[in-house]
Amino acid sequence: MSDPLPGDAGARWMALMRRGEWEAAWRVSDAVAAARGSARDRTVPRHMQAVWDGTPLRGRRVLVRCYHGLGDTIQFARLLPAVQAIARDVTVWAQQALIPLLATMPDAPRLLPLNDAAPDAEFDVDIEIMELAHALRVTPETVPCRVPYLHPPAPIVQARDRLAVGIFWQAGDWDPRRSIPPEALHALDEMEGVELRVFQRGPAFLNRPEGLGVPDGSDDVLEAAGRMRALDLMIGVDSMPAHLAGALGIPVWLLLAADADWRWMQDRQDSPWYPTMRLFRQTIPGDWTQPLRRVAAALRAISARAAPPRRAGR
Repeated sequence: MSDPLPGDAGARWMALMRRGEWEAAWRVSDAVAAARGSARDRTVPRHMQAVWDGTPLRGRRVLVRCYHGLGDTIQFARLLPAVQAIARDVTVWAQQALIPLLATMPDAPRLLPLNDAAPDAEFDVDIEIMELAHALRVTPETVPCRVPYLHPPAPIVQARDRLAVGIFWQAGDWDPRRSIPPEALHALDEMEGVELRVFQRGPAFLNRPEGLGVPDGSDDVLEAAGRMRALDLMIGVDSMPAHLAGALGIPVWLLLAADADWRWMQDRQDSPWYPTMRLFRQTIPGDWTQPLRRVAAALRAISARAAPPRRAGR
């Protein structure tokens, strides 16, 4: 899961994961790891480096490396308690921006800021955080899916008569198929009873269309998480805010490209990873028209009713 599997093995693995046959996919991963042994290629980018060599985690001092994106770390952090339950000791080498957020997990493990030097930790076995699902032989039926599993400070929610809906539209540049034109979200902002809150960050936020929503995000992930907890709903693409909203137990509607990542599987409108998530998939590659129409219809249906009363702690 951490590095792309070679050739036919990668294609088999991807097909199995998308069909939900994860145990069969782990057997493919087992064979690739056995053939690779303990050799590591340090010349490739860090997110493509193989880390785990198959050494059992039970009873060991385990270093968990977070070599992928912020959203990946948030998604797979749910597996850390399972590792802590079997390991002698666990240290997580995580992105600096996420450490305050990860520290809100109950019984959080030791957290160290990821850098380009060697980790300041003693360990017997190391593993990339996305490889934990392989090591623990997770299946769609056994994914730890109780939310929230992150607990940022709760906001003070003011009374309102409109739905507060967070939006984000651009994912990482490495796969532009995941992003949608921000202008397409204007239609949601024009609905009676809906107020869009912009959680997009970076250049896409600075270049957003005039009049699209109310800025409400933050470059501070912990602060952004707290602000999300004041929302009724998040709507956006396959990127970090979707994982954060899901991990916080906030309703989130995810817009997916036709050839979506393996973690969203196929032919599903829900996700075993996040019980509060609803998936809206492209039916034609590159065409966001149909999924956005379904999102608009669903939002119109709930906005036609009065905004629901806020629950304590949300």
